[in-house]
Amino acid sequence: MTLRKAILFVVIVAAFFASHFLQGTLNRDREAFGLTRTAIISNAPPILAFTTVALGGFRGLIANTLWIRTTELQEDGKYFEAVQLADWITKLQPHFTSVWVHQAWNMSYNISVKFPNPEDRWLWVQRAIELLRDEGMRYNPHEALMYRELGWIYQHKMGAYLDDAHMTYKARWARQIEDVLPGGRPDYNTLLKPDTAAASNRVATLVNRYKLIPRIMKEVDDQYGPLEWRLPETHAVYWAKRGLDESKKEADRAPLRRVVFQSMMTAFQRGRIYTNIATRSIELGPNLNIVARTSKAYEDMMAGDEKMADHFAKGHKNFLRDAVYFLYTANREREAAQWWAYCQKKYGDQLGDQAGMSLETFAIARVSEDGNETSADRIKGIITGLLAQAFFNLGNGEEDRGEAMLRLATKVHANFEARTPNKSMRQRLSVAPINEYKLEVLRDMLAPADDVNPEFQNALRTRLNLPADFGRPAGTNASPAAAASQAPQAPAPGKASRP
Repeated sequence: MTLRKAILFVVIVAAFFASHFLQGTLNRDREAFGLTRTAIISNAPPILAFTTVALGGFRGLIANTLWIRTTELQEDGKYFEAVQLADWITKLQPHFTSVWVHQAWNMSYNISVKFPNPEDRWLWVQRAIELLRDEGMRYNPHEALMYRELGWIYQHKMGAYLDDAHMTYKARWARQIEDVLPGGRPDYNTLLKPDTAAASNRVATLVNRYKLIPRIMKEVDDQYGPLEWRLPETHAVYWAKRGLDESKKEADRAPLRRVVFQSMMTAFQRGRIYTNIATRSIELGPNLNIVARTSKAYEDMMAGDEKMADHFAKGHKNFLRDAVYFLYTANREREAAQWWAYCQKKYGDQLGDQAGMSLETFAIARVSEDGNETSADRIKGIITGLLAQAFFNLGNGEEDRGEAMLRLATKVHANFEARTPNKSMRQRLSVAPINEYKLEVLRDMLAPADDVNPEFQNALRTRLNLPADFGRPAGTNASPAAAASQAPQAPAPGKASRP
């Protein structure tokens, strides 16, 4: 019996020695494969810090307990307390992806809306971005869910119009990116090969603070651009692209492709920034230079997901109709005609009454929502609305768009008159001459008002060659006929089209 105990003792001692020598190798392997992390928890109660160190491998049990408590707090609406617990969980289990995603969502959607001040809301949204981008991805660089969630915050929380503070988010983000990418368009030659200290500092800021890698930015622009990097949709595309590069499972890639084509659609609709001198604020306009690549993003999505192809095709069809209309109203008729022909060829049997319709008829029908509209009041509202947009754009230096909207207003007016040919109909459904509507709109826009920038009004008067006192009550306005004749006339179709 004594011999047996001695043998067992020797075996145990040998096992301890073997464990000692193997443990270092096991720890290195676990570290290399990202299976463990032993950093000390900060800002935790002493009992939690002590228990974590003492239990070591039982961290998962602590994390599960905290996760249950976090869920209870969430259900009770105690979001701030839940954030602190979630922070501890991420330190206990940094590879627990769902906690990072849940915490970021909680900050950006639940906690931010608790504050009425848009600036306070922005701080929480920004913190959610930093949590995923700077901390979560550090420990989970290959997790598609992290990239999808970050892209979603840019695309939906910041990019969409559902949050009352969305313009604050856009403005603050644009200001930050403007500091490192003036004008929102990168000079990739300089970013990829910085030749000055200032350029090197700019690259360092992009990489270290915003985690924007110039090489990948260029790939994104080459594939989907030209994009405006001051807007959140571009960053949604960027992070979705990075997620696609990191993820290998097809099930993980599909949500990332959705982020790409949905963000491309938004970037097409309002992917350009310009300054509204009438209100001294930033405005968003369509980015018509990415029509082809937005269309391709839809088609790639249809090809990559056959089960949802029909659903995506409906979105693609609607996008093409929007693109045609936007191009037409931007005085880019040649491109509008090309895309309208493509839409007819691809979806002709699904266009209903629009199948075979001419470009001009489609554009006018799109404005009036009904090509056979015979309501004089409705037509007047459409014409004055188009004229207001035309003069607004002219006053802000958007010449092409202003002239295109003016031309469309003139065509809507002429189209209505052509559909009321007999005398009795014209008397019953009378519409004033187009010049009278121009004067009506101009008088409203050039009248003194607290919410209109006088610089804008002066710029518009200069652009239209109107007297300096036109629109001012005390002034001696030009005669209606003279002022209307000085307003810009619609250009001949196709003459001002952009190549």
